[in-house]
Order: sequence, then structure tokens, then C-alpha cells
Amino acid sequence: MKARVQWLDGRAFVGESGSGHAVVMDGSPESGGRNIGVRPMEMMLLGLGGCTAFDIVMILERMREKVTGLDISLEGERAGEDPKVFTHVKLVYRITGYKLKPANVERAVTLSAEKYCSASAMFGKTAAIEHSFEIIEAGEAISG
Repeated sequence: MKARVQWLDGRAFVGESGSGHAVVMDGSPESGGRNIGVRPMEMMLLGLGGCTAFDIVMILERMREKVTGLDISLEGERAGEDPKVFTHVKLVYRITGYKLKPANVERAVTLSAEKYCSASAMFGKTAAIEHSFEIIEAGEAISG
């Protein structure tokens, strides 16, 4: 896997993935940025969310669950001193579908967290990771 990051100006950079996709990253105005892109550490949190989302959908589909939607809220806390690594991350999965089995949803979340999500494994080196989920069908929610 390869990537390239090129400086634009100020604190703005464009990152290009080996697969040819690009994203703008920037800093806050307080740090000399213009706020024209996602912060690099926000990108890390988004990567964690994308990694586990990929797993969850794939696992539930393999379980023949009828998933129609997935929304993951992530909150990350960082150390107060440099390097300001993530020290705690909370993920809340909101999974929508038809007659989803809570045991299967819980199993999918666990498998992603403990086996498949490479980003979770890396975050877990510095951060406590907390997972919870809601199943949504016809306006009802089951929490786990």
C-alpha cells in the first residue's frame, strides 16, 4: 500500500492514496490553517469508522441479515501532551434493517473489534475502545 502527501500552502496538504483518491487536510486557524479540510487526526478517527463499517456490513450480509443502513458515531479523546495519541474512543453503531437479530449484530461488532478491523487493532495500542449498538426497525431501538 502506498500514499503520497503534498503540501499546498500554510497548513494545508493534499493526500493521495495508492488507489488514486485524494483528500484535503488542513489545520485550524489557530495553528496557521485555513480550515479547508479535515484535520489529520480526524482522518485517523474516520479511518477507524470506515474500517469497522466495512466489516460490520460484510459480516451481517454473510449472516444473511437484511441490513438497510449503518451509522457509526465516534468520539475520541486524546492525550494532553505530545504525542497527542488517542487514549479513549467510543463507537456507537446504529444499524437499521429488517428483523435483525441482536445476537448477530453483537457478534458482528465483536468480530470487527477483536479480529478483522486493522484500525481497531492499531488504536487499541494506545486507546481504550468502547462499543455499543442500537438496532433500528420501524422506529424502535434495541440497545446492546
